Amino acid sequence: MSEHNEATEAFVQHRNLLFTVAYEMLGSAADAEEVLQETWLRWAGVDVDAVQDRRAYLVRVTTRQALMRLRTIRRRKESYVGPWLPEPLLTAPDVAEDVELADSVSMAMMLVLETLTPTERAVFVLREVFDLEYEEIAKAVDKSQAAVRQIAHRAREHVAARRPRGAVSAGQARDAIAAFQRAVETGDLQHLLDILAPDVVFLGDGGGVVQAVLVPVVGAAKVARLLAAGLDHIASTMQLQPAQVNGHPALIFRHEGEVDTVLALRIDDGLISGFYAVRNPAKLSHVERETAMTR
Repeated sequence: MSEHNEATEAFVQHRNLLFTVAYEMLGSAADAEEVLQETWLRWAGVDVDAVQDRRAYLVRVTTRQALMRLRTIRRRKESYVGPWLPEPLLTAPDVAEDVELADSVSMAMMLVLETLTPTERAVFVLREVFDLEYEEIAKAVDKSQAAVRQIAHRAREHVAARRPRGAVSAGQARDAIAAFQRAVETGDLQHLLDILAPDVVFLGDGGGVVQAVLVPVVGAAKVARLLAAGLDHIASTMQLQPAQVNGHPALIFRHEGEVDTVLALRIDDGLISGFYAVRNPAKLSHVERETAMTR
């Protein structure tokens, strides 16, 4: 086998892993794909036979490229119109079956990761999600092992204080989605209201391109009023499609066959504590086909 074919085979073998690393660091499938292109260009110029651990090397290159892009994205987000939400992905059943992977790519967790610094995010993702050794992470982020251990500890504490409280079963998530769907189809909000957390938050991401709430709506009473105001419009104009998004049950809203909105939920202690409605058209292409992800 030629060196070029060996390089291609190794890259293809690890591509889904590399995409998952980049997506968890960036929250954007489009940016993750661009990071993979940059990784491939660098990998294609390497003496493959001299690389002992190809997986580790590719993860290292991907991490470095994602870190550079993450800093650029952060500047872009500063001028974003309204709340910024991660790009939703239609995921295969095997993502949901890997509970740790599904948790790490959930919309709720991706928003928690947004509160970390770029280096904290890289270290947390590589250690907690992909279980890389500190030595390898240190090479990827260009820090000493001692520094990486401190960063990992700080990031774990930060995430633990903000992540969803307690494990959410697939059944709870399906029940919450079903309650929303029933409310739309019947106009009866009561069952949905019964499972709203008192501090529930509704976030809408229209990117300044389509209509969406421009500030977070907080509290069960306010969110209930927002939902009540929108139910008739949704029922009369949208088709609702249950789907697996980012490893969890969600709803895809279609208008005349085209994806209009992706709605994901955060659930804490059996109650809906977060609604995430992604409407920005630039973020909706990856719910038309499944995205392969792996650890």
